Amino acid sequence: MVKLTEVEDEHFTEKPTATKNDVLLVSDDEDEDYSDTESEISDAEEEVLDEESLYERISALKDMLPPSARRTITNSVSTLTSFTKASLSFSGRALWVISTSAFLIGVPWALAYAEEEQYIQLEREQGMIKGANEMLTPGVEPEKQEAQPTL
Repeated sequence: MVKLTEVEDEHFTEKPTATKNDVLLVSDDEDEDYSDTESEISDAEEEVLDEESLYERISALKDMLPPSARRTITNSVSTLTSFTKASLSFSGRALWVISTSAFLIGVPWALAYAEEEQYIQLEREQGMIKGANEMLTPGVEPEKQEAQPTL
């Protein structure tokens, strides 16, 4: 049988001596509890955490939830995803129908409206020209001319 014995580092077994300029602020009992290996262990743990990705951390969390809770969450997310996809699909199709109908009805109407406005503007210009001619020659009745055929 093998017997294990603990070997202490000499540095930790020696008690520090207090001088008059260098007064110890900590009691001797607290010095015995100190170990420099704590910082080495904590540094190693930090390195391991830095190497883990976010996905690995989240996937490790699944063990914390019971299977029934995971199933409920999965079903809720699946339902929400399918509802979102269906509503986006419907919205896209409705937008397509509305925009196509607007183009099929709106473009010809806009062209006809612009043509009508142009015709009204032309009549105004002719009325203004006629009024200017009457002002230049007052008292003269405009002659009614019948349309003559051109040869």
